[in-house]
Amino acid sequence: MQTTFTPEQLTDPGTKRSNEILRTCVHCGFCTATCPTYQVLGDELDSPRGRIYLIKDMLENERVPDDKTVKHIDRCLSCLACMSTCPSGVHYMHLVDHAREYIEQKYKRSWSDRALRWILAQILPYPTRFRLALLGAKIGRPFAFLMPDARLKAMLEMAPKTIPPVSRNDDPQTFAPQAPKKMRVALMTGCAQKALNTDINDATIRLLRRLGAEVVVAEGAGCCGALTHHMGKTKESHATAAKNIRAWHKEMEGEGLDAIVINTSGCGTTVKDYGHMFRNEPLAKEAAAVAGIAKDISEVLIDLLPKDAPELTAVNFSPCDMTVAYHAACSLQHGQQIKTYPKDLLKRAGFKVVEPADSHLCCGSAGTYNLMQPEISKQLKQRKVDTLEAKNPDLIAAGNIGCMMQIGGGTDIPIVHTVELLDWATGGPQPPAMTVEGKRTPEVPILR
Repeated sequence: MQTTFTPEQLTDPGTKRSNEILRTCVHCGFCTATCPTYQVLGDELDSPRGRIYLIKDMLENERVPDDKTVKHIDRCLSCLACMSTCPSGVHYMHLVDHAREYIEQKYKRSWSDRALRWILAQILPYPTRFRLALLGAKIGRPFAFLMPDARLKAMLEMAPKTIPPVSRNDDPQTFAPQAPKKMRVALMTGCAQKALNTDINDATIRLLRRLGAEVVVAEGAGCCGALTHHMGKTKESHATAAKNIRAWHKEMEGEGLDAIVINTSGCGTTVKDYGHMFRNEPLAKEAAAVAGIAKDISEVLIDLLPKDAPELTAVNFSPCDMTVAYHAACSLQHGQQIKTYPKDLLKRAGFKVVEPADSHLCCGSAGTYNLMQPEISKQLKQRKVDTLEAKNPDLIAAGNIGCMMQIGGGTDIPIVHTVELLDWATGGPQPPAMTVEGKRTPEVPILR
């Protein structure tokens, strides 16, 4: 694609990067075949190719974003399926992130939009605030039908039936390995996940320790910054990301780290991009070092498990011929290009693994998308639930809390994190979501 940015415009690092990306696009349109919003809406401007044209025009002319441009860019899920499809290697993620930052700086949204975005940015990255908000939403949920704004209704409907108690395993501390030590890792405990589902981190710690990893929850680490980053709120996202970089780099400089383990794939995609995000900031070197050892939990488990051992189950475990429908989170299969590891691990644990039709398409969660674009999100959710249920599975497994909440709200089939099943298979407790009403069984071991 030909661009006409001036030398002065290209002195801006964001514009320079966007120019590089735009020039790799050859207008082929392969991306339209795998774009969820184009599949639902059928509008060229709701495809990656269409959005690329809008972004190019907006940036080249340095114009104040108009309502049409903002609408179509807001509708983008950032699922990154287009990046998996593109034969030219267009890095759409960096392009749309820059466009959102530009819009945040130049465009004045309606007061209701500004209020909603401010509320989400001030609540979701903070577990205590989010817990209080979930409690309020749970109380207000029966009155959701009275909400005049579909987005407010979606926020109330998001509240889970039960809010788990705080897990003290998320506090800064070190867990010793229960097998000969193979590595030392830092676990990213996250933000929203700590409020919505504490079983995931607990299972991750148990599993890593059982396989010979010393697990550190670093002092000062928290939200990865993804939620505000994808809203274009660069100052807020970099502030929270910087805390992680300092906390993890301190551990790297101290006793050392072999990996930073992330069990929420949306966070993993962002942390692995810290080097790019901070490339022109004082923390550039530290950010690149942190990004270089960030790994999804499935990557770490593949490293920990003996390659000559086909099975990883405990002696007394039997999956009882359970069929697990694996949902590939977009941030894992497209953002991180991890496609086989979770399925391979589940198969090695003895589960029968099936995949839904159109597994490359997004479920509609996409961070805060299901709250800000509820109508489109619901259509994508229903498509995903229908294709998963068509496989008649006993369980649904996923590697991202957002997907779990989204899909779980549309089906009665239990949905659990992949790591919970692997923990169970290697001697841990049965995932609570599989028990009656999700209640914990008495034999669940306490880690501390």
